[in-house]
Amino acid sequence: LSKNVAKAVVSTQSTGGDSGFMVVRGDVVVYQSQEQQHYFNTPYQLSISNDRLGVIQDRPSDADTTTISIQKGDLIVMATDGLFDNMFQQQIVERLKIIDRYAPTYETLKQAADKLAADARNLAMDEDYMSPFAMKAQHYGLNFRGGKLDDITVLLASVVNCWEEEDT
Repeated sequence: LSKNVAKAVVSTQSTGGDSGFMVVRGDVVVYQSQEQQHYFNTPYQLSISNDRLGVIQDRPSDADTTTISIQKGDLIVMATDGLFDNMFQQQIVERLKIIDRYAPTYETLKQAADKLAADARNLAMDEDYMSPFAMKAQHYGLNFRGGKLDDITVLLASVVNCWEEEDT
């Protein structure tokens, strides 16, 4: 995080593959990183192939890099695809409402992260749920319904004012 002349806070992200993050301001997702995939369900993965034929090799320099503005009170949700493949943006935002955006505590951030991970796990096991992953699969012509069992890791961060205000 850094501060520029206009006192705006700027965050830079670099992700590869299907893990990602979103910035939530109030009840609105103001930014969500996009999956990087070679084709459906084949995300970028850091790897060294030793020039083996047919092996896809991705390097850190292949990751997207974006600069976005963030503000005090924003929440940043960083997660593996196990969250984003099983929960829609509004479901995620709804679970963040327990957090006081301007005076967050470790306990409420942890409680919200744990709730997101548990809910994503439960939805991943629901064979009748029309998950975000199932909708993408159907978009690509695949007959898929239900959640997607996958690794689920959720980290939450809250943007707080951590420097003295400068006189302008």
